[in-house]
Amino acid sequence: MPNTNAAHEYLVISRGRWDESLAPEVIQEAIDRFYVWHDQLVAQGKMVAGQRLAPQTKLVSKLGITDGAFAETKEVIGGYWFIHAASLEEAAAIAADNPCISCGLTFEIRPIEAVKASAFAITTESPTAAGLR
Repeated sequence: MPNTNAAHEYLVISRGRWDESLAPEVIQEAIDRFYVWHDQLVAQGKMVAGQRLAPQTKLVSKLGITDGAFAETKEVIGGYWFIHAASLEEAAAIAADNPCISCGLTFEIRPIEAVKASAFAITTESPTAAGLR
């Protein structure tokens, strides 16, 4: 029987912008609380630190390399980190305690797939993947 308590890794993508109606001091207090919350979860082994993302971008595709800026991504995605949890629901519950939510940020939680890519499997890159969601 599989171990249902085994931790899996989930990518957390920080999205959004700070609420413009809030004073910078309120936002800074949420940021300070975030780092305390974050450091506690890292120390408990429930989170792996990620990084903030810089605004510079390049897009690499079959058409070549294109300079940014890409407003639809650089302004929306601010950073990432990883959560170790037994389920997507548990990972989302951990992320729901992030103090920055009250200041306008949102967090997308995505399971990390351990399997290699295959052209024959339905994955997030597959044209039919949209029907799976």
